[in-house]
Amino acid sequence: MSRTSFESSKSRRTYASTPDHRPLARRKRIIVAMTGATGAVLGIKVLEALRRMNVETHLIVSKWADATIKYETDYAPATVRELADFAYTANNLAAPVSSGSFHTDGMIVVPCSMKSLAGIRTGYCSDLIARAADVILKERRKLVMVVRETPLSDIHLENMLSLTRSGAIMFPPVPAFYTRPDSVDDIIQQSVGRMLDMFDLDTGDFERWRNETEVRLVAMDGVDGTGTRA
Repeated sequence: MSRTSFESSKSRRTYASTPDHRPLARRKRIIVAMTGATGAVLGIKVLEALRRMNVETHLIVSKWADATIKYETDYAPATVRELADFAYTANNLAAPVSSGSFHTDGMIVVPCSMKSLAGIRTGYCSDLIARAADVILKERRKLVMVVRETPLSDIHLENMLSLTRSGAIMFPPVPAFYTRPDSVDDIIQQSVGRMLDMFDLDTGDFERWRNETEVRLVAMDGVDGTGTRA
């Protein structure tokens, strides 16, 4: 059995591998990319959730994501990077995640700016975020894009439609008010949980739609269980 090392901008790690360089009994591995769009806290909470679930994370942070983290949150960019197992700058096109031979279980771009959306849609790999997403698409792996913009132009919508047809999942972080959230944190927690559902990962920390919820709404609306108004 050989030892194969991968270099990250944060540290050097070592993995056990077979002679053909396939990892042995590895953890689930997700790429997390953060762009400069508003909503940096969503990316941070995704990283925290994946860390709790012992998922190996490879984080890519753009220059403008660093700026947004500092502007919108109380986190320092360095602290956010420490949440990941591996962290890369967006200009590091030699990173392992830029190659299809580096196996992952998918990628989430959270938040995703319209600039990054356009670059990924056209295959213009000007940075590691676009390149890693391009690899995910060509390898037919799961790509979740938490797009942050409103209102949307026809250009935005066409880019989203094209990527959806290519296999990506568009995931605008729309709040679910049926949970009757008490705080912004509740909304974020539910959104992050639904995002990670896309990777078959259950955070187990947010309210889902249940029959009890349905019964409560039916009782409020005066409709019986058959859908007939009482």
